[in-house]
Amino acid sequence: MNKQGHANQLFVGNGSPELGQKIAEFYGQGLGEIKLQKFSDGEMAPYYNESVRGANVFLIQSTMAPSDNLIELCLMIDAAKRASAYKAIAVIPYFGYARQDRKDKPRIAIGAKLMANILTAAGADRIMTLDLHAGQIQGFFDIPVDHLNATAIFVPYLRSLNLNNILFASPDVGGVKRTRSYAQYFDAEMVVIDKHRKRPNEVAEMRIIGSVEGRDVVLVDDLIDTGGTLCKAAKIVMENGAKSVRAVCTHPVLSGKAYENINNSVLDELVVTDSIPLKEKSEKIKVLTVAELFAKAINNVSADGSVSQLFI
Repeated sequence: MNKQGHANQLFVGNGSPELGQKIAEFYGQGLGEIKLQKFSDGEMAPYYNESVRGANVFLIQSTMAPSDNLIELCLMIDAAKRASAYKAIAVIPYFGYARQDRKDKPRIAIGAKLMANILTAAGADRIMTLDLHAGQIQGFFDIPVDHLNATAIFVPYLRSLNLNNILFASPDVGGVKRTRSYAQYFDAEMVVIDKHRKRPNEVAEMRIIGSVEGRDVVLVDDLIDTGGTLCKAAKIVMENGAKSVRAVCTHPVLSGKAYENINNSVLDELVVTDSIPLKEKSEKIKVLTVAELFAKAINNVSADGSVSQLFI
């Protein structure tokens, strides 16, 4: 119960059951009872098996493909609001459609803005998410957005590796700010891998801006999809004299031939979070949980505390 006397209840959708359970365990409270029923044609109709009247309802669901995950979350929000919940807080570890954050070509949708509109229209009072593809997406919402940072997860792990000559690399120009933030934690240098795309998920050419010779290189990105770009970047890094190369990517989308690409790559390891459940296991993929981070954020929000103090 928060300072205003409203109870806190946690529920999880079909897209993030394991992560939802972990968050509840770290938070110290069981998940609420919700029936996520489906009609025979696939239409969803979630309903709560317990009262949520006057409660702060935290709804945990990543919105990766298929789009059922997003629709289910919206229905959960709508059901909570119609059941007189005090507030419906959407806890979205992976915010889908975030790559469509601007109009970079004629006649194209800005998917991230549309998702913001849909969630707000569904009745969400607050959004809690992790490592958006672009920070400005927070401005697409007219409700509060708690934007958590995966450095709190990855930096301690990287420090535990005791890499003597660490160097951070951004796999594209757009990720420079994110990569620089990691480099600052280690007082380390960074390089940029400039790439030119012919079409989505296909890179025509790449070149390194800076030197990687003799360094333990860490590639930093917010997500990994097919893995083609990242694996090609790792190969170029090693060809240019790096001692080792690994990658940290918050969201393991991992579609298409991603697992094949990673397993056949020169990467020592790919470190990801459990914001999206893995479809397969791989010896090269290490998963770190974000459950404790979200549990702390939920606790701080419900207690009217600071979320920024969770950033290392």
